[in-house]
Amino acid sequence: MTTVAAVHTALPPHRYPQDRLTEPIGDLCLGPGADRAVLRRLHASAGVRTRHLALPIERYAELRDFRESNVAWLTAGLDLAERALTTALTQAGLAPADVDLLVCASITGVAAPSLDARLAGRIGLRPDVKRLPVFGLGCVAGAAGLARVHDYLRGHPGGTAVLLTVELCSLTLQKGDDSRANLVAGALFGDGAAALVARAAPTGTGRGPEGPAGPVVVATRSHLHPGTEHLLGWDVGGGGFRVVIDADVPALVRRELGDHVREFLAGHGLDTRDIGAWVCHPGGPKVLDAVTDALALPDDALTPSRRSLAAVGNLSSASVLHILQGFTEAHRPDPGAWGLVLAMGPGFCTELVLLRW
Repeated sequence: MTTVAAVHTALPPHRYPQDRLTEPIGDLCLGPGADRAVLRRLHASAGVRTRHLALPIERYAELRDFRESNVAWLTAGLDLAERALTTALTQAGLAPADVDLLVCASITGVAAPSLDARLAGRIGLRPDVKRLPVFGLGCVAGAAGLARVHDYLRGHPGGTAVLLTVELCSLTLQKGDDSRANLVAGALFGDGAAALVARAAPTGTGRGPEGPAGPVVVATRSHLHPGTEHLLGWDVGGGGFRVVIDADVPALVRRELGDHVREFLAGHGLDTRDIGAWVCHPGGPKVLDAVTDALALPDDALTPSRRSLAAVGNLSSASVLHILQGFTEAHRPDPGAWGLVLAMGPGFCTELVLLRW
C-alpha cells in the first residue's frame, strides 16, 4: 500500500498580479506598435489572478539566449527544489537519508548532471539513492510521477520514494514570438516546484512526529491518444523551447476523456459520483470546462483546480501536487473518501491515479 505522507509546494518570491504582467510580457513578445488587444484579452480570460516568477519581471528582457535562460532555470530550480523537498520530508517526519528513490521531473530546462544529482549532496541524500530524472511528460508528470512512484513501492515494502517536480515556465517564453500559443503560455503559466513523499510502510529516523496519514494509492492508468502527437509539447530550436498548444485540445478532452475515466472507475466498482476529491490539472479555463462537460461533473467539482490556477497559474507538472497539497491540509476529505488525480500532457496522453483517504 502506497501512502502519500506529505506534499509541499515551493514558489519563487517574485509574485505579481496578472494585470501587472500583461504589458511587460507584451514588450517581450510583440513588436513595437503591435496591436495588444488579443494579448490583453488572453490575460483577462486566463483564470489567473496572481503568478510567481523565477526572476523579477524586468530581468527577462536581459536574457539573451537559451543558455542564459537555462542557467537561470538551474540556479532558481535548485533552490526551489531544495525548499520543496526538505519541507515535505520534515512534514512526513523523515530525513533525506530515508529516501530510497527520487523521481525528478521537469520540462522547462535541461542539465547533466541532472537536478536530482546536484541536489543529492546539497541536502544529504544517501550515496546509494536511486534516481530517475524525467523529461518530456510536461503537465502530466505530476500524476504520472505519482503512478511510477507507486509502481516502485509495490516492489519495495518499507521503502520511501519522493516525486519532485520543478517547472519554471516563464523562462521558456519566446521573445519576439507573437504566435497565439506563445501568447497563451505567457498568460497562463507560472513557476514553482513541488515534492511528494510516499511510503510503502512507516519509516523514519525519529527526527519529528509524523502527521496524519495521507491518502493511499489504489490504482493507476496511463493512456496515449493515437494520432495526437501534434497537439501539445515543444518545438525545440535555437531559441530553446517554443510551446505548442493546439486549439483542438479541449475538443479532444470532450470527445475522449469521459469514456476513459468511466471505464477506469467502473473497474473498481465506482463512477464519477463516488469521487469526492477531484485533483485535476488546471490546463486552463477551456480545458477545465471540457473536463467538467466530458464527465458531467457538478459545477463546483473542479473548484480546487480553478482556485490553484487563480492563485499561481498553470505550474505544469507541479500543479496537481499543489492542488493535492490543499486536500492534505486545509480541505482534507473525510476518511474513506475517494479521490482521482487526473492530468494530461504531450503525447497526447492522460494519466489517472485513484486515491482513498
